[in-house]
Amino acid sequence: MALVRIDHRPKTTKVNTSIHLILPDNFEKDSPSLADYEVLLLLHGIADDSSGWARYTNIETLVQDKPLVVVIPSAARSFYTNMDNGQAYYSYLTEEMPLYLENLFHLDLSHKKMLIAGNSMGGFGAFKLAFLNPHRFRAALCLSGVLSLQVFNLPNPTPEQKILHHEFDLLFGGLDTLPGSDNDPAAWLEKARLSQEVLPDLSMACGTEDALLPSSRWFYQQAVTQGLPITYRESSGGHDWLFWGKQLAIWLDTVKTSV
Repeated sequence: MALVRIDHRPKTTKVNTSIHLILPDNFEKDSPSLADYEVLLLLHGIADDSSGWARYTNIETLVQDKPLVVVIPSAARSFYTNMDNGQAYYSYLTEEMPLYLENLFHLDLSHKKMLIAGNSMGGFGAFKLAFLNPHRFRAALCLSGVLSLQVFNLPNPTPEQKILHHEFDLLFGGLDTLPGSDNDPAAWLEKARLSQEVLPDLSMACGTEDALLPSSRWFYQQAVTQGLPITYRESSGGHDWLFWGKQLAIWLDTVKTSV
């Protein structure tokens, strides 16, 4: 496999942005073109960037025998939303970046070829994109995701949490705007319940020592209550790369290939 880094300045984010890609490096005459591969969009957490998955997990080894191209974009601390400061990371991921990669690498980003996964903030992003754009992805994985607004509204926040809450308030243009919005996981579930669109194959995993475990359990129970099909796994582990790497490997071995 080949690890490729691209740095560019998207119109939507207005700042230099990196993308890491894991590509097959076998380009013999009879090798398939990149359009023949599936594409895994892999999203990072709040403290990382596009290098995180490549640095802290064995993602390159995991996909070396699979018909996959891995795309890992940077999204700063945006929660994969169009931030109130004008940096439109959601639009970047759903509009500008796909067109850019299609033109540059001739990837097939149709529904049957697209997978999405992410950890923590990236888990939020993976499910947000999957629920709001079910026609784009055939499978989605959320690892230790931020899947409840309670995470943004703790009753007795620590000084560190107060700083984060102020950041989130600025990011979303006010925490009071979240309920019922496209950044509200409960609203994703309600939209899916009322919609006639078929959801991607949804999977979740969270460690039993993870502080976000209640968030994952709440979201899963709400999905079950509303009759939405979803696979959920809990196992020993915390909010860390060791857990995320293991769970991504399990998912990659179980998600059906379309190639």
